[in-house]
Parts: sequence; structure tokens; C-alpha cells
Amino acid sequence: TDQKLDLPAILAAHGKWLRGEAGGKRADLRGADLSGADLSCADLSCAVLRGADLSGADLRGAVLRDADLRGAVLRSADLSGADLRGAVLRSADLRDAVLRGAVLRSADLRGAVL
Repeated sequence: TDQKLDLPAILAAHGKWLRGEAGGKRADLRGADLSGADLSCADLSCAVLRGADLSGADLRGAVLRDADLRGAVLRSADLSGADLRGAVLRSADLRDAVLRGAVLRSADLRGAVL
């Protein structure tokens, strides 16, 4: 994970943003190196993860509803039980990703590599 990235703080601010609380800020992690990151059970609904490297990341049970994952690299990521409803996964690399029990209803997978 990128040393300059304070993931717990970003996730906390995003949670506040989702709940409409003061001090909240939508998570913008476009192009971020999140390879191998533990994001299990994280709520990243509506987050911007365009072009992010999530290869090998633990996203088990994560909520990625309506998230922007265009061009994201999710190679070998574990998305077991993840909620990806309405997520934009255009041109995303999902090779060897674990999608067991993941909900992909209404997800945009055009051009995605599966």
C-alpha cells in the first residue's frame, strides 16, 4: 500500500460522507496502489477507484455499490461476498479474482477481463 495513503482515515471520512455527517469526504482513490490491502468488510459505496491497483487485495464482504472501478486492476483479489451492485467495472482486470457469492447485479462489466 502507498505509504502516503492513510487508508483508515480515508475510510472513516468516506463513512461520514455516506452518512451525511460533518467532516465527511468521498473516497477518491483513483490510481492508488492498494495491492494486497485489507479492505474486507469496508464500505466503499460510491467511492472513486478508477485505475486503482487492487491486485491481491482482500475485499471479502466489502460494499462497493455504485463504485467507479473503471480500469481498476483486481487480479487475484478476493471479492467473496462483496456487494458490487451498480459498480462500474468497465475495462477492469478481474483475472483470477475470487467472486464467490459476490453480487454483481446491474454492474457494468463492459470490456472487463474475466
